[in-house]
Amino acid sequence: MDQQSLPPGDYAAARDHMVDGQIRPNKVIDPRIIRAMRALPRERFVPPHLASLAYADEDVPLARGRALMEPMVIARLAQLARVREGERVLVIGAGPGYGAALLAACGGRVTALEEDEALLAIARRILPEFAPGTVLVQGPLTAGQADGAPWDAILIEGAVRAIPPAIAPQLNPRGGRLVTVLAHGNAASGGQAVLAEAGQHGVPNAALRPQPMFDCTTPLLPPLLPKPAFQF
Repeated sequence: MDQQSLPPGDYAAARDHMVDGQIRPNKVIDPRIIRAMRALPRERFVPPHLASLAYADEDVPLARGRALMEPMVIARLAQLARVREGERVLVIGAGPGYGAALLAACGGRVTALEEDEALLAIARRILPEFAPGTVLVQGPLTAGQADGAPWDAILIEGAVRAIPPAIAPQLNPRGGRLVTVLAHGNAASGGQAVLAEAGQHGVPNAALRPQPMFDCTTPLLPPLLPKPAFQF
């Protein structure tokens, strides 16, 4: 479906097309995620001039290198997180809040961490309506959110080259799950969605071992890129 040709306001039909054409055929079977993605207005999680792109099967580029993650990828990551009713969930790099709203619809008590003020402004407008229990926090993504830890599930909403060391210890040591996308070099060359589980095989959180789950591509999170090393 050509998103540019969508009649204004015809977004309910676009949501159904997205779910039936992108989500369900790609191994997303959690009924909570399917219901939520039929209901959540993705077009309101982006600036108005990008609304017509919200249901395309690709990332929607936002300012400063950020993006609204492709529907299929965020759906499969949410499913991978296996959020149960009442669990404490942290979304790092929550951006405008779509992933946070999706996990809240799965029953999680969600805290959304973001450092970009423009993206937070979108989340502040939309989340009280569609995920009113979500707590928004502004702060550096590399630090995670120790206040509120341990978290039963953590979603890093974007691609990273490595999980920042401050984040792993914030995961619940009894069955906590962390999901994200590990990029192969430049994000354009692809990557893999990974699941890292705390306490698995007696491995401490600080030594989480991400297990590859499926291939995908999504933009790198600029705040989580390694700082260039000083060279003489």
